Amino acid sequence: MALKKILIVDDSAAETANLKAIVTESGWLATTASSGKEAVDKARIDKPDLILMDIIMPEMDGYEACRTLQADPATKSIPVVIVSTKSQKADLMWAKMQGARTLVGKPYTKGDLVQAIQSALA
Repeated sequence: MALKKILIVDDSAAETANLKAIVTESGWLATTASSGKEAVDKARIDKPDLILMDIIMPEMDGYEACRTLQADPATKSIPVVIVSTKSQKADLMWAKMQGARTLVGKPYTKGDLVQAIQSALA
């Protein structure tokens, strides 16, 4: 069985490194992007199995990136999990309205993140 590829999208280098460590320790391949625009471009080329997406980023925020991915037949089927400090119930509802599967609030535990990834990949 091929390793699942996860695209990590966050404008914080520290957060990206932390997410990448959790993803790789859990047995998945990790690639990264630092903006929503870069994420959309990489998703079209690399076709990751899942995207972990921050909301607040320069150039294109996570919500707009999510809508763009959902509107494109080439990327529509890639599940997106929002990982953000914006983690109120309204944020989760809005994330789902943009096409995300779920939202994991920061700070998160490794277990929370892995569970959300496994659920979105299932």
